[in-house]
Amino acid sequence: MRGIRGGVGAATAMFCVGTLTAVSPALHHYPVYGGQAIRYAVGALLLMLVARFRGIRHLRLSLREVGLVILLALTGLAAFNVFIVESTRYADPATVGTIVATVPIVLAVVGPFMEGERPRRNLVAAAVVVASGAAIATGFGGGAALGLLLALGALGGEVGFSLLALPLLPRLGAIRVSAYSAVAAVPLLLITGLVTDGRHALRVPTASEAGALGYLAVVVTAFAFFCWYDALPRLGPERAGLFSGFLPVGAIVSTMVLGTGHPSWADVAGAALVIAGLLIGLRTRRPDGSEPVGPVVEETAGRPG
Repeated sequence: MRGIRGGVGAATAMFCVGTLTAVSPALHHYPVYGGQAIRYAVGALLLMLVARFRGIRHLRLSLREVGLVILLALTGLAAFNVFIVESTRYADPATVGTIVATVPIVLAVVGPFMEGERPRRNLVAAAVVVASGAAIATGFGGGAALGLLLALGALGGEVGFSLLALPLLPRLGAIRVSAYSAVAAVPLLLITGLVTDGRHALRVPTASEAGALGYLAVVVTAFAFFCWYDALPRLGPERAGLFSGFLPVGAIVSTMVLGTGHPSWADVAGAALVIAGLLIGLRTRRPDGSEPVGPVVEETAGRPG
């Protein structure tokens, strides 16, 4: 049951993040970093309201936890967005997407090392299949060396988004980690916006821009973050990483729904490979036959701290 909930949560999170592609055109003329700061600020506020409604109290963080939250916000949220935006100036977006799509391979290799274990060959193979499917669906493109380096930075941010949260989740839970990291990302993005766009970093959005920012805040930030961080300790980083293959699936479906695109044979073939990789990975067991999942995180109102 834990594995099923984790799988559904991880798939939902990555699907929602994939819909970003269809929504982004509405924000092409809005300052990028100011818009991201607004997105995370609204998402954090929503998460805090949910926490209050559910009776989840704020916890006093240790210095180590504060450092992890800041590092998580710096790499997995702020730097990830900066690298994604800047990399597309020097490389085809398809190239950037293909590089970031290799995240399940990195998590399949690095995740077990963090738990003092060796990478499992079947999971690494499954991750390669998933990444290949995502790359085919995204397209391969091209670009300059600087664009590729910046895309690798985005890949590092995506890996940090998962691995840096793992030590925080057992005590803080999914809602707190999502809210705290979103709050910490806001000043980082505002500073970046002021450096790049000056006083134009923030402006009153148009109706369509406000709708897009609201969607990013509610669905892609608050909802997707909670789903991902709830799933991560249930599946373990290497298995959870396989579900990043749902990113291009979310992009394909959302563009079809909005009428801004139609699936190609590459999209269908890529989606099929993603599903095949998931089936390979989710059938994998530890050598002792047990499921490789971490402790289930329960959100409680009365934890000390």
